Amino acid sequence: MHLLVLTDRTGGGKSLLPALEYLDHTMQDAPMESHSLLGLGGSDIVLVDATQDLRQAAGATRAVSLHELDKPVLVVMSEGGLAALKATWGFEDWLLPQASPAELETRLRLVSERSAARRPQRAANVGDLVVDEDSYQVRLRGQPLDLTYKEFELIKALANAPNRVFTRELLLQEVWGYDYFGGSRTVDVHIRRLRAKLGPEYEQMIVTVRGVGYKLVPPGQRTHRGPEDA
Repeated sequence: MHLLVLTDRTGGGKSLLPALEYLDHTMQDAPMESHSLLGLGGSDIVLVDATQDLRQAAGATRAVSLHELDKPVLVVMSEGGLAALKATWGFEDWLLPQASPAELETRLRLVSERSAARRPQRAANVGDLVVDEDSYQVRLRGQPLDLTYKEFELIKALANAPNRVFTRELLLQEVWGYDYFGGSRTVDVHIRRLRAKLGPEYEQMIVTVRGVGYKLVPPGQRTHRGPEDA
């Protein structure tokens, strides 16, 4: 997992928690400032250094919650400061700087598992098709489809709004981003690949709207191709 460590210590996270040296996790150090929360996007757990400035540490843990960043916080607290630790800080767990690699690994795992258990599952169901955003998996009649990342993002966009017509330009923005300079032909190529992977029985779920774009239609609502299809 990827750890974001908020600390002003020289030497960063490995100075705060020497046990990190022995664990197989990636880590990013950031100062104890509000702008550091901008780096939360790719992190799994936030570690907050409460061994020096308790007020600053409390502010950092509360900021994660107030910004609704949905990341579990683990506070690193010296033994002498434990009396000041309060649940209102909004942390998931705490540990001492001298924690062993085994203890640290266990606490990280438990924090991650508890956070995942609370998080509502994000999945779009369209008939026999299930698009699971958390596992990045698409299942058809319970069987996983072997999709590339872009194919997954494309079918996810369609499945989140069944029967809605997406223009090629909108799909380019949602899947490839605003800074993508390729043409809409790329969407057509990926749609053909998706249809092939859905197979003959389900390929017609992805309907081509002539001159506009594509939509995903639940099975049973459409049994043949009409004049709107390219």
